[in-house]
Amino acid sequence: MNNLVLNSERLNNVLENKVISFQDVMEIYQQSLKDSTELFTTAQNLRKKYKKQTVTFSKKAFFNIVNLCKDTCSYCTYKAEPEEAKLSLMSKQQITELLQLAKKYKCVEALFVTGEQPEKKYPEAKKWLEENGFSSTSEYLIHASELALELGLFPHTNAGNLSYDEMKELKKTNVSMGVMLENISERLTEKGMPHYLAASKRPKKRLEVLENSGKLKIPMTTGILVGIGETIEEIIQSVFAIKQLHKKYGNIQEVILQNFQPKPDTIMKNSPSANEHFFKTVVALSRIIIPEMNIQIPPNLSPKSYQSFLSVGINDWGGISPLTPDFVNPEFVWPEISKVEENSKKAGFELKCRFPVYPEFFSFVSKELRDKISGIENEEGLVKEDYWR
Repeated sequence: MNNLVLNSERLNNVLENKVISFQDVMEIYQQSLKDSTELFTTAQNLRKKYKKQTVTFSKKAFFNIVNLCKDTCSYCTYKAEPEEAKLSLMSKQQITELLQLAKKYKCVEALFVTGEQPEKKYPEAKKWLEENGFSSTSEYLIHASELALELGLFPHTNAGNLSYDEMKELKKTNVSMGVMLENISERLTEKGMPHYLAASKRPKKRLEVLENSGKLKIPMTTGILVGIGETIEEIIQSVFAIKQLHKKYGNIQEVILQNFQPKPDTIMKNSPSANEHFFKTVVALSRIIIPEMNIQIPPNLSPKSYQSFLSVGINDWGGISPLTPDFVNPEFVWPEISKVEENSKKAGFELKCRFPVYPEFFSFVSKELRDKISGIENEEGLVKEDYWR
C-alpha cells in the first residue's frame, strides 16, 4: 500500500499514517482544485486498506412515527403542520403492521424517525401520545423498539436531540442510534441562514448529544449536510469535530455525507444542490481525515452516479428500503437493492448486508441484543445471505 508515492508530501504522510492537521487538509483541498487525482487515489487506497472490496448496506423499513417538529429548517420537507396531508402520527397498530410487513420483506433494520420533541410545541402531538398511552415521544420510541425486537428487527432511532436519560433507556433496545451534526458552524444559525429557526441544530446542542452517546457507549451514526451555504473550512472543521469525538469515546460507527437537494416547498427551493465533483472532493477529504471510518453517501440522492463514489472513498450505502419511501427526501426513491448490487459489482465491489450496528461495535451492545444479532449473523459479523436475500 505504501509503495504508492505521490507528488504531494501531505498525502504521502496520510498514507504513512501520520497525523494531519486542519491546515494540511486545507492545503490538500487547494491543491485538488488544480487536480484532484492524487487526493482521490489516496482516498481509494485508504478505503481499500481498511474496508477491502466490500460495500455494505442496511436493509431497512423507515418508520415515520411523527413528523410534527418544534424546529423549522429552511431546507426541510420532512416536517408537517397539523393540517397537512403528509402529517404522520403512527398508532401502535400501524407500527405493528409495518413491522410485520418489514419482516415479510426480510428487512433487518427498523429505522424510527421523529420530529424534534413535537409535544413541546403541538397540542396535537400531546393528544396523540396520550391516546396511545404515553407522555413523551421517547417513551413511545422505547415501546416501538420493544415491538421491533420481538419481531426480530433491530431498532435504530433518529429522533433529534434526545437527553442523556432518554438515550440511556433507548440503548436497552436500540443496537445503534443517530443524530446528524450537519455542520459545526454557528454562522449557519444566524438570521437568514438555514438553521436560524432550529434551536436543536445549534452545534453545541448537537455536540452534547454526540458527547452523551459517547459516555453511554452507544454506537452512533452522525454526519454532515453538504451544500446548505457552508464554506469548505466549515465542512472540514465539522469532520474534524466528529474525528475528535470518536478519538475520545470510540463510538462513532459511521459518518454520512449527505448532499443537499433543494425541495420545491421550502425556503431554499432555489438553492442549487452540491456540485458533484465538489461533493466527491468532500468524500475523499473525509476519508483522509478519518481513514478507518465507515463513510456512506445515500445512493438515492445521487441516482445517476452513486457507484462512482466508491472510487473516492465510501464503503457503505446506508439504509435502503424495499418497502417504504425516504420520508426525508420523498422525491428521491430508493434504488432497487439488486440494482445497487449490480452497480457495485461493476465498480469492482461486493455488496453485503449489515446490521444497523457495524461488527466492530458489537462490544458496545448488551448481551441480550448481541444474542439476538448472533441468530442471523455470518462469520464476518454481517447478515447471513440467505436471511436478507
